[in-house]
Amino acid sequence: MMASRSKPLERRIAERIARKEGNVFLRRDFQDLGGYDQVGRALRRLTSQGRLVRIGYGLYARTVPSLLSGKRVPAQPLPSLTLEALARLNVETRPSRFAEASSTGKTTQVPTGRLIAVKGRIARKIGYNGRYVSFERFA
Repeated sequence: MMASRSKPLERRIAERIARKEGNVFLRRDFQDLGGYDQVGRALRRLTSQGRLVRIGYGLYARTVPSLLSGKRVPAQPLPSLTLEALARLNVETRPSRFAEASSTGKTTQVPTGRLIAVKGRIARKIGYNGRYVSFERFA
């Protein structure tokens, strides 16, 4: 236990990210490693290094090098990251009305995936680089 305390917080967070499955991380995943402000600073440094990307308030996603530009980009497309984040936040989701219309053959238009149906209200913005997912409510 003493050995893990001597490691810098940033490195302990990076190691936990490397071990953890999934691509979305909540700030609270690291609350046992340090104080709220300390964890926030470490996550900001990892974001500035390109090891994570912030996709929402307290939400971070794993990055990989882009095959086209070589820059760090999220490991999954935004709709997939959003669905994973909402599942981690215990928000019930289902396909949007556009996705349902497409899958049932009512239309030939392919949905973008940037509209997700959620049960209840959600005030959180999820996205990155100026692109955000929209939400519609279902009963």
